[in-house]
Amino acid sequence: MTATTGFRNGRVRVLIVDDEPALTDVLSVAVEEAGRRAHPALDGQRALEIACGCPPHAVVLDGMLPDLDGLQVLRRLRYENPELPVLMLTARDALEHRLDGLEAGADDHVTKPFSLEEVVVRLRGLLRRAGSGQTRTDTSVRVLGDLVLTEETREVHRAGVPVQLTAKELDLLSLMMGHPRQVLGKTQIPDHVWSSSFDGGGNLVEVYISSLRRKIDKGRVPMIHAVRGLGYAIKPVEDGR
Repeated sequence: MTATTGFRNGRVRVLIVDDEPALTDVLSVAVEEAGRRAHPALDGQRALEIACGCPPHAVVLDGMLPDLDGLQVLRRLRYENPELPVLMLTARDALEHRLDGLEAGADDHVTKPFSLEEVVVRLRGLLRRAGSGQTRTDTSVRVLGDLVLTEETREVHRAGVPVQLTAKELDLLSLMMGHPRQVLGKTQIPDHVWSSSFDGGGNLVEVYISSLRRKIDKGRVPMIHAVRGLGYAIKPVEDGR
């Protein structure tokens, strides 16, 4: 999917990659306040996983990351989408480093420390040149930690790996991802996933939750949690540790 194709399908998604959590959080808030949807990543591998499951329309990318070099990430993103707008961040003001980034495919460059306003303005310019135009609110893609649900195509990925779910499992996961960290009661879930007249005959909700947990959490740090006596909640991995 090219950048301009994605703009017509909903709110612009911006992948923000930096190994400083505080900076990533601040940039995410600034991007969200500017009307975009922020998808933060603290390292290169996580950034590529997000990009695989939920292709971004633009990227704000730190040049120095703890695992993959920022230029490696840039080249791999560029390979998947040659038109993807990329704004590079770096703590180094050397001309050679800026040229390396531009040669690898970066569209613009900001040197740390920088103002949030500058990043937002430069990002807006890149998106404008890429043809973003006016967009409507995008509710078709839900992202929670390394879990991505694309409503339009009914596809689910965790850490970039496809997860095959049934129709009702997808409906249940969509409900839970739409209310992250919130406890959903066993009587509340059927009203949204089945119907108000649903008669589950006891433990059908538990059966579907158990199936979801096997498929989503198997071999990974769990995201779906049972809250004794209350119901179930889904949380990003960092909350569940």
